[in-house]
Amino acid sequence: MHVRTGGCLCGAVRYHVDGPMRPVIACHCHQCRKQSGHYFAASQAARSNVEIAGGEAITWYRASDDAERGFCSRCGSALFWNWDGTDRLSILAGSLDDATGLALIGHIYTAEKGDYYRIDDGLPQREGGCHGDPVTDLTGSAEWPA
Repeated sequence: MHVRTGGCLCGAVRYHVDGPMRPVIACHCHQCRKQSGHYFAASQAARSNVEIAGGEAITWYRASDDAERGFCSRCGSALFWNWDGTDRLSILAGSLDDATGLALIGHIYTAEKGDYYRIDDGLPQREGGCHGDPVTDLTGSAEWPA
């Protein structure tokens, strides 16, 4: 199994993931752009494979009726996105340390993207979100590379 580590800018929050992570998906929705200043690029892991140190420094912001966003209350680093009722935790790819071995596989909520950039990398795009498994919805395959 591949172990990946990450954390916030100031180091108050650290985490490690012991197990597979989903390929990275870029979300261009209005909320992600407002929180990050651009768009979110996030992977995902089984919650049972994620260990967080410094959790007391995480502030959870309820962004909608069914999801919350976790960020460091000290330095403001966006770290997590948590969809209620799932056993998975989305992890912002930029918060991972070192080389991740992960790859961007597509874009969601492109209808809400900012007007100041283009998406021209040739990867799959969805105007809205993914209602099932995002990898399957974007690529047609549910297989997650390690």
